[in-house]
Amino acid sequence: MLRYIFKRLVSLIPVLLGATFIVFAIMFFTPGDPATLMLPQDATAEDIAIMREVLGLNQPFLIQYRDFLLRLVQGDLGNSFRTGQSVIGLIMSRLPATMQLASASLVIAVMIGLIAGIIAAVRQYTVWDGGAMFTALLGVSMPNFWLGLMLILFFSVFWAASFGYTLLPASGYGTLRHMIMPAIVLGTAHAAFITRITRSSMLEVLRQDYIRMARAKGLSPFQVVVVHALRNALMPVVTIVGLRFGVLLGGSVVTERIFAWPGIGRLLIDAVRAQDYNVVQGIILTYAIIFSLVTLAVDLLYAFIDPRVKTRYR
Repeated sequence: MLRYIFKRLVSLIPVLLGATFIVFAIMFFTPGDPATLMLPQDATAEDIAIMREVLGLNQPFLIQYRDFLLRLVQGDLGNSFRTGQSVIGLIMSRLPATMQLASASLVIAVMIGLIAGIIAAVRQYTVWDGGAMFTALLGVSMPNFWLGLMLILFFSVFWAASFGYTLLPASGYGTLRHMIMPAIVLGTAHAAFITRITRSSMLEVLRQDYIRMARAKGLSPFQVVVVHALRNALMPVVTIVGLRFGVLLGGSVVTERIFAWPGIGRLLIDAVRAQDYNVVQGIILTYAIIFSLVTLAVDLLYAFIDPRVKTRYR
């Protein structure tokens, strides 16, 4: 198992290098001059040229990329052009809030998606199946921003006007009540997607010969589904859940803005509006690293669920 983990860690190196190159290239060729953002509006062309030289912006692309990698290895992503604060410090101060929201959303999505998908597969062509698939279709179809606004209108505006108090706050951070609405908004579409994948995978497994054999031996429906069918049906579901976590991080940008959630998604929007390229670059790179680590975790979970995966790396 340790050898398998080591090989998977080594395989991440070219992926992360490619991610850093793409992110740096996008920021390098993006219109705009960071030197002008750091100087007063009445700065002369000579002042701008001096600032570009100080920042190393007059160097060729590959030289700048090399210097960027050297700083990255040392844990330095530069400073914000707008505030002068360390980019690492800004990201680390906002990252816990985003991870909390994404984790809560993923828990909601997995719990609802697995339960609904299993019920829909076991009760195929019944009202339960039709209801689960119709609800999943609604969940996939609703945009995050629309669902978020509807929840705010109902729980914060309508509820307060009808009953005299706010059931769930529309914005803020710090308590479980603040997290409920953003987590529901982020988790709804992913729960719908996991429901459909779980149903399809379970239906395929339930048609296998060993499931018929388990039923013929007199095992209870619960034992057949949970003990024999579910574990084999989880392989594609695990893949989807891992990918969904990366999508959750990207989708949190809009949700954090709607609910004033102090995460890196909201920081990214503020940085883009202010053309703070160092912060934008650092956040995108952070997303890439987290997504790569989640992919690694999914591969390791694969090996735990199906030992045959490990044999390919021996």
